[in-house]
Amino acid sequence: MVELKRTDLSVRAERAILLHTILHKDKDNKDSLAELMSLAKTAGAKVLDSVVQRRRKVDPSFYIGKGKVSQLAELCKDKEIDVVICDDDLAPAQVSNLEKVIDTKVIDRSELILDIFAARAKTAQAKLQVELAQLEYTRPRLKRMWSHLSRIEGGIGTRGPGEKQLEVDKRLVSKRVLVLKKRLGQIEKRRKHQAKARKEHTTVSLVGYTNAGKSTLMNRLTDAGVFVEDKLFATLDTKTSLCELGNGKKVILSDTVGFIRKLPHHLITSFEATLEEVRWADFLLHVVDVSSPDVIGQVDAVNNVLKELECDKKPTIMVLNKVDVLKDSSIITFFQSKYDNIVTISALTGQDLEKLKQEMVSFANKGCTEIKLECGVSDGRLLAYIYENSGVLNRTFINSSVHFHIVIEEKNLSRLYQLGGEDLTVTHIS
Repeated sequence: MVELKRTDLSVRAERAILLHTILHKDKDNKDSLAELMSLAKTAGAKVLDSVVQRRRKVDPSFYIGKGKVSQLAELCKDKEIDVVICDDDLAPAQVSNLEKVIDTKVIDRSELILDIFAARAKTAQAKLQVELAQLEYTRPRLKRMWSHLSRIEGGIGTRGPGEKQLEVDKRLVSKRVLVLKKRLGQIEKRRKHQAKARKEHTTVSLVGYTNAGKSTLMNRLTDAGVFVEDKLFATLDTKTSLCELGNGKKVILSDTVGFIRKLPHHLITSFEATLEEVRWADFLLHVVDVSSPDVIGQVDAVNNVLKELECDKKPTIMVLNKVDVLKDSSIITFFQSKYDNIVTISALTGQDLEKLKQEMVSFANKGCTEIKLECGVSDGRLLAYIYENSGVLNRTFINSSVHFHIVIEEKNLSRLYQLGGEDLTVTHIS
């Protein structure tokens, strides 16, 4: 038997078999297996087959029954499989037992997602978040993953006489986790300061199932230049940009990491600094790939993550994207009957983007007030503030003064009065 090495959990360019268990209490969730297939391909694996078993409960030793384990072992040998990818998270003992019998590397859903995240992380923040998630996942599994710790702080060669390697490993991991959390905490503080600084504008966050078209929509609405690729988790980094909706109305738009079903909790925790953009937003754009056969399941998956983030009650526009390739429009009727504030678009072609902008203006104007004001033409700071932070409905020059009819967010009124001083005349329109 070949000794399995746990130094590299990646699946790039490896021949893979997918492993999926359906419990009797659950429906036959083929969509979950299809998602696992997409995740494996995104990671670079070549999926050759899948093994599915229906059971009353998960086997505590092998995840699947012993007979199925024997079948899996023969399949791995016949097809020269490099890795078995399980659709659920496995206990360390389950992985160890499976690997001993089938003589093939076994990874679970979390390990697969972490591999993708590690490959996609580009910014310093994303890399820190990925490393934290990996270590949080690794900590209870150290007995079978000792050797990978040689990459942490120069390795484990400083062990004292008589000290067990596992104890040193645990200490190194715990130390590194604290360092990463401290660094991410510093980043989060900076992001909070940035968020406060831009609260003069309405903030909007794009959320949605991964590959629903969020980044394409972001590029359509702004000049952000977000990386777009037809793969899951094409980008992990939050991108924020100014979005002009017309008639002087502007919002701050943020793109976030895509969601999937069964997104491990420790990943949400590790990416908390990124997902804070969702919490800070005044309202959300929930982007939906309405052409997906599993569109309802994907929407439910996003709603579940939003609930975990305590953002499920936040004002939301549901953006049904990819209508240009939709074959059955009845799904739109279904969503319209179940959800409020529905807009159908194609981010790729630009279809009905103006309707979306109008809906965004309507949402942004909630909490706004309509006023008329008069100020001097020479008051440059006040004029600049009006143009940058309000929607100008009408403007008239009379002698040395300017008469405005504007819509402005109530939170910006105090600054308006402060800049205008005693010379500012304001009339509120009911």
